[in-house]
Amino acid sequence: MKNLFAFLFSAALLPIATPASAHIVLEDQAALAGSSYRATFRVGHGCSGSPTTALRVFLPAGVRGAKPMPKAGWTLAVRREVLAQPYDSHGKTVREDVVEISWTASAPEYALPDDWYDEFVLRATLPAQAGPLWFRVVQTCASGQLDWADIPARGTSTRGLKAPAVLLEVLPSGATGHRH
Repeated sequence: MKNLFAFLFSAALLPIATPASAHIVLEDQAALAGSSYRATFRVGHGCSGSPTTALRVFLPAGVRGAKPMPKAGWTLAVRREVLAQPYDSHGKTVREDVVEISWTASAPEYALPDDWYDEFVLRATLPAQAGPLWFRVVQTCASGQLDWADIPARGTSTRGLKAPAVLLEVLPSGATGHRH
C-alpha cells in the first residue's frame, strides 16, 4: 500500500515537473481566448554554464498590443511590423504592431548567471481563437546562444524536442468582447 501511495503521488507530480525540462516556460501556461494576458517567461539556466545576456521573444500571429515590463539593469527594445490585416482597438485602427520584444543586460554585472533563474514579463491581448500558441525565444549568453523554436509536428507535447518553443494553451472563453 505504501508503494502504491508513493507511485500515485509521483505520478501526480509528473505533469508539474515535465515543463521544467523545457528550460524556458510560462508561469501561467493556459489563458482564455481574447483576454489580456500577462506572459511571464521563466529562464532557468544559461548556455552551457555561460550567463544569459539577452532574451528575445517573438510574438505569435494574433497576439496584439504587446507591452514589455522594464527590468532594472536591462535595456528594452521593441520591433514592430505593418500588419497584413489591421484591427480596431479602443476606436483606433491599428496598422502596425509589436512582433518582437528583447531585453539585453546593460552591463556584465546585470547578466543572469547560469545557476540563477529570473523572469521576463510582457502583457498582450490573446487571439479570439482557442488553440496552442508557440512563442519562439532566443536566449543569448556571454558564450553561445539557444534558439527555443522547436514545435512538435502534431499536438502539444514537447517530449523529445531539444529546444522547444514556449507553449501557451489558449482556451475557449465562452464570451465575446474585449476584456482587460
